[in-house]
Amino acid sequence: MNASERAPGGFWHRYAAWSLDFVAISAIAWLFTRAEVHAGLEAATVAWGQLFGRASQAMSDALLSGSDIHSLSQALMRDPVLQAAANAVQDGLVQATLPFAIACAGIALLWHGLGEASSWQGSPGKRAFGLVATDVDGRRLGFARAFARQAAGLASWVTLNLGHLLAALPPQHRALHDVIAGTRVLRADDAPRMPPAAKLWLWLQVLAGIAALAWGVARYLALLAAIG
Repeated sequence: MNASERAPGGFWHRYAAWSLDFVAISAIAWLFTRAEVHAGLEAATVAWGQLFGRASQAMSDALLSGSDIHSLSQALMRDPVLQAAANAVQDGLVQATLPFAIACAGIALLWHGLGEASSWQGSPGKRAFGLVATDVDGRRLGFARAFARQAAGLASWVTLNLGHLLAALPPQHRALHDVIAGTRVLRADDAPRMPPAAKLWLWLQVLAGIAALAWGVARYLALLAAIG
């Protein structure tokens, strides 16, 4: 099939490929930043326990003393222990996420840029799910345009992912960074609209999300029980 005659990859097809890549990218980033991530999460968890415990005690004392909501809120705002705990939670989360995010961004730039400029014409995720990145005429990307596409991806992120959502619009399904860089994401020769492997991967993410939500609720209930 001529490259210019290939059908564009749809939004969910493209998301499946991106999310598969992200698992690999985040695993590599974690290997480089795991010490900072663990230390930050541990500090944030300890501080959150202090914050929650202090706030619960303050609210209990206020109820017993008959204080009104306004007085309680003012007391909580002025409480130095609460302020210190809140700052510690924030510092821990920054320590856990910032180095990891920077590592992910750097690895993703090379991962996608080199993949799309290679003979695969795409990242490992795109190749696994039958997608290729091309210019607007269906030709293979050179290194300059492949990396320009990754740089333009910043525009899709800073628009709160609205740039990525443009990939859902027919007929070309081009994201904002595709429009800026003059690129397209097409289905490879004979690739189905949504490969069975991509569908399975999406459903696995749904199940993982439900399991993560259940775990979070269980942890929250355990924290409440420990404080009570």
